Amino acid sequence: MEVLNNLAFGFSHALTLQNLMFCALGCTVGTLVGLLPGLGPLATISLLLPLTYSIDTTGALIMLAGIYYGAQYGDSVSAITMKIPHASSIVACIDGYQMTLKGKTGLALFTAGVSSFIGGTVAIVVLAFLAPSLGEVAFLFGPADYCALMLVGFVCVSFVTTGSLLNGLAMCMVGVLLGSIGTDVNSGLARFTWDAPFLADGVGIVSIALGCFGIAEITKNLDAREERSPFNGKIKLIPTWPEFKRIIPSALRGSVVGSILGILPGGGPVIAQFAAYALDKKVSKYRHEIGTGCIEGVAGQAAADEAAARTSFIPLMSIGIPENAVMALMMAAFIIKGIQPGPNMIAGHPELFWGLVASMWIGNCFLLILNVPLVRYWLSVFKIPYNVLFPAILFFCCIGTYSINNNLDDVFITVAFGALGYLFMRLEMDPSPLMLGFILGPMLEENFRRAMLLSRGSFDVFVNRPISGTLISLIAAFILWQTFGFFRQRGKAKELVVAPAAS
Repeated sequence: MEVLNNLAFGFSHALTLQNLMFCALGCTVGTLVGLLPGLGPLATISLLLPLTYSIDTTGALIMLAGIYYGAQYGDSVSAITMKIPHASSIVACIDGYQMTLKGKTGLALFTAGVSSFIGGTVAIVVLAFLAPSLGEVAFLFGPADYCALMLVGFVCVSFVTTGSLLNGLAMCMVGVLLGSIGTDVNSGLARFTWDAPFLADGVGIVSIALGCFGIAEITKNLDAREERSPFNGKIKLIPTWPEFKRIIPSALRGSVVGSILGILPGGGPVIAQFAAYALDKKVSKYRHEIGTGCIEGVAGQAAADEAAARTSFIPLMSIGIPENAVMALMMAAFIIKGIQPGPNMIAGHPELFWGLVASMWIGNCFLLILNVPLVRYWLSVFKIPYNVLFPAILFFCCIGTYSINNNLDDVFITVAFGALGYLFMRLEMDPSPLMLGFILGPMLEENFRRAMLLSRGSFDVFVNRPISGTLISLIAAFILWQTFGFFRQRGKAKELVVAPAAS
């Protein structure tokens, strides 16, 4: 009852004309940012942050938050229609683009929009009811627990890859090696930089994502000399009832996964979408279709992406720890406005906390309108001949990559990964596990080192702690189960070969 009173208090602040305007503005700008290849919420918030100095505190933070989760909504459009992802829509490329190739662009976008709405709504409920106490859960995780959590992520390779498991593991290892490029945080020594100064800070995830997926896809289309638009003809948005029934369970599963992983520092939307995709590929009734253009492959990851974007505010506002670069920028916005995020924020500034929570649900409704009924108008931008469209896409890719560090070397790195991604396509190697390895590898190394330092070199820390011990036991059980399944299938195959020969 107290939460409902608090939410009513929050809506009384969020529903003022001024805050409604800032919420709508943030969602619209965020959706536009999501549509443009390469540009992301980090660059947009950093560019617009100085403009918020003269705006009321609640209105400014509502607008910046709207840009963030609006971009999470909108970036699936370019991923689904053109296979050009942002960091948070890599998984949307797998089944979303396959649905586009099957002429189901509208259905894929409807699925992503509705699933994002469900994910956002579930996460807001979690945020409202549990934020004051749930942020403390993050304190229960030590380095050994995070290390075990990262290992669970590597197990997801067998679910994420659309090719053979061997190829998936090889690509994952390539991603881990790419993630180790740069200056070692502990020793300060350069690793795999070949004395190139622009590699001292490592390789950016945006460069790899745009190169391996976006530029590689454009190159493949040009190489095939196909004169085509990403989608043609009428756009069917509304699914049939059987299709709608397939969306809901997957979206709810993704919402739960995203809400949980969004709370954990180091989790966030990128890992949440991989985890939700892996879960669907394991438990969905239609799991054998995932990877070939399946509704579940779009619904689960879209819900998880949006849910994690919302719940990532919990560690920031409840314990004052930003879990990713965008949250660090949001923390800067709080501090600029004279507010220190942390345990005292809810009691000290209830109108801001509950107003922000209420505005998220209002923003969710804005985004549902922008991304479902109006999506055909957004898509009309792309009804341009491909030979005119692709130079514009490449231009935005270059602008987006350059804007992150204002460094031309990042553009060259993106082009290099474009060539590498095209090579992967010709060799029929799926780059999705590479992204998973690139994201998880550095976090695994960092937490492993911390755990070993704290335990003075003893590996017992991984089994003595309840969380890490449970996670490692689950990994061991999963590997045994998969190995047993492999030998059982092999035995059945031998029986089928022997039986006809005997007859």
